[in-house]
Amino acid sequence: MTSQANATGAVAAITRRAADRLRAGHLWVYRSDLEHFAGGANADANSEDVFGGTLVSVVDSRGIPLGTGLYSTGSEIALRLVSRQAGVERADYLHQVRERVQTAIKLRERVAAVAFSLSGEDNACRLIFSEADDLPGIVADRYNGLAVVQLLTQGTAQDDVRHVLVEVLAQHSWVTALVERPDARIRELEQLGAPPAGPLFVREGSDGALKTIFAINGLRFHFDATAGQKTGAFLDQRLNYAAAAKYAQGRALDVCTYQGGFALHLARVCKRVTGVDASRAALEVADRNLELNPGLTAKVDWLEADAFELLRDYADSGTDARFGIIVLDPPAFAKSKRTAEGAMRGYKELNLRALKMLTPGGTLVTCSCSHHVSLDKFAEVVRAAAIDSGRRVQLLETRGAAPDHPAILTLPETSYLKCLILRVG
Repeated sequence: MTSQANATGAVAAITRRAADRLRAGHLWVYRSDLEHFAGGANADANSEDVFGGTLVSVVDSRGIPLGTGLYSTGSEIALRLVSRQAGVERADYLHQVRERVQTAIKLRERVAAVAFSLSGEDNACRLIFSEADDLPGIVADRYNGLAVVQLLTQGTAQDDVRHVLVEVLAQHSWVTALVERPDARIRELEQLGAPPAGPLFVREGSDGALKTIFAINGLRFHFDATAGQKTGAFLDQRLNYAAAAKYAQGRALDVCTYQGGFALHLARVCKRVTGVDASRAALEVADRNLELNPGLTAKVDWLEADAFELLRDYADSGTDARFGIIVLDPPAFAKSKRTAEGAMRGYKELNLRALKMLTPGGTLVTCSCSHHVSLDKFAEVVRAAAIDSGRRVQLLETRGAAPDHPAILTLPETSYLKCLILRVG
């Protein structure tokens, strides 16, 4: 989608409910809350499609300005607020993007100094986290010398935004290459075209390779910018990986291990670790990651299996399937509000079966990464599983995403990751 220079004078009037939400600090306007468009210079009020990717002034039903948002013709989130001032034009927005990217990176430098070291031993982190950094639709991660960006809306997947990201990120000497990685599901939802082929930036003297090895918590992992989920790894769990290892003992089971994040951390302290995932490709990377860390002494097995079927089989098999620690880190079960009820049933089944498989005094580390399932709802479903299991369950820690993935208190959706660490009697 090509950039349209300014907001074209378009004004979107929204419902009172949506206006109250924005005034309370939220940043989204759902399509169901759009009352009408005033088309401005380029279109009549009934041709909203021409505004896809442009900046639109947002007003309440009385015409009182609320700000400026990026408009999407495809998403249920029709507007993402980028300014509390109405009438922001594209040039001003790009200036804001430049300043906010710089601020986001400075924040990561401070966070790293407090929570983890960014050095040769730990050289990966989230750099930009969309709304949490006041940059809706923009995500960027660092993996060693590679910076990987995702442009997730019609208003950000444009060449002028790419130019700003290259301009700012290329100033940092650690960046050897910058690549854009599309999210297939979001690309379809937002009706986005393919991103530019090849890297957006390659530093002079670098080979521009899109594969590297990065380190977190002193463990090394393969990274391929052309494969895997999201931007390639799950950096939000980095501190939860380390926390799980503090409680680990005996035999460990890591369900939905993906590329071995929890499993390899548990292998530092456990005698035997089994990592389970439905993706053979993910497990092949996990095995290569194991080879990168020869100091791990645990016997590690990888098992390709469906999580529900495997836990059902294990739970029904009796005392032979007992573990000192079990990690449940499934993908987002609830990808929309409509699927939240089914997701709760899935979470309960997984947790119930895991609770039955733990040795007395064992540890359950259970996670949800769906922003449609709140912490309270997730804790309630785990509580229900604990009751049905007949086990005595103590809550040791309630955790979230690492601090390079900050949450906005007025935007609950940014508090998407929940991690409960439980002792099971």
